[in-house]
Amino acid sequence: MVTSKKRIGIVGARGHTGAELIRLVAAHPALELAYVSSRELNGQRVEDHVEAYKGELRYSSPAHEELPSLDADVVVLALPNGKASACVEAFDAAGKDPVIVDLSADYRFDNSWYYGLPELTRNKWRGEKRISNPGCYATAIQLSVAPLKDMLAAPPVCFGVSGYSGAGATPSDKNNPEKLRDNLMPYSLTGHMHEKEASRHLGIPVEFMPHVAPHFRGLTVTTNLYLSRALKREDVLARFQQAYAGEKLVCVLDEAPWVSQIAGKHHAEVGGFALSADAKRVVVVATLDNLLKGAATQAMQNINRAIGVDEYTSIPL
Repeated sequence: MVTSKKRIGIVGARGHTGAELIRLVAAHPALELAYVSSRELNGQRVEDHVEAYKGELRYSSPAHEELPSLDADVVVLALPNGKASACVEAFDAAGKDPVIVDLSADYRFDNSWYYGLPELTRNKWRGEKRISNPGCYATAIQLSVAPLKDMLAAPPVCFGVSGYSGAGATPSDKNNPEKLRDNLMPYSLTGHMHEKEASRHLGIPVEFMPHVAPHFRGLTVTTNLYLSRALKREDVLARFQQAYAGEKLVCVLDEAPWVSQIAGKHHAEVGGFALSADAKRVVVVATLDNLLKGAATQAMQNINRAIGVDEYTSIPL
């Protein structure tokens, strides 16, 4: 039984992920919102923007230096890449040490931060209060590759397609429905941040080619895995089933999953497992909702573990 709720602050909550996180917090028995910061929505009621939240709390716009004095037990940084360190430094300078979950890429390459992809790194958590939340594509790529990592003859080649919510709320070609209509928009075809991230955390080079599609939410990664020896399809399937047995947020399917069926869901799906004629190449398809398992839901898994409650608390299964 939870006696006193932990206070959670969300910094940079105007975007799609911030709204999803507020919904998860609103349903959480052990958390309450301390503050929700957004320059654009400053002064407006949170309830008017996120219907799941009930209360008088309004968006605020504190300076970085003020954040430590707001006394949240958990702080989620939902800021663009490159903006997190100013907030983290403010907590260090003030001698405050809340749980900090960073949703940007800023600390995904920092060994002093725990990289929170629970299905693959759960056993590496040593109680760190600084948690780097993985990227959406990087999550799907790693879930697709990890069970066969020891069998690879060449770098995995991953073709990614995401809904335009992945491009954030700041207007650009990549989230303009007019320009995306009847279109598929390639970008960052080498050296994408999630290519570097997946390569680092898998410990092998990964090749990744992302695209944006006209749908709003959900992503698909189709990965070519070249094998060092021929495998039977049932052996490939068994490896994935074994790797994710008991994982409530990774579903291993026989057929290739569809992105239309993952939108609004909190888990990832991995399937397909198509083998070439020589049985030395397998194609794996993974889907997830980029705003949920690719961001807010995964953050909630990490927060739950950090505050000592069941990992799936408030996550609809």
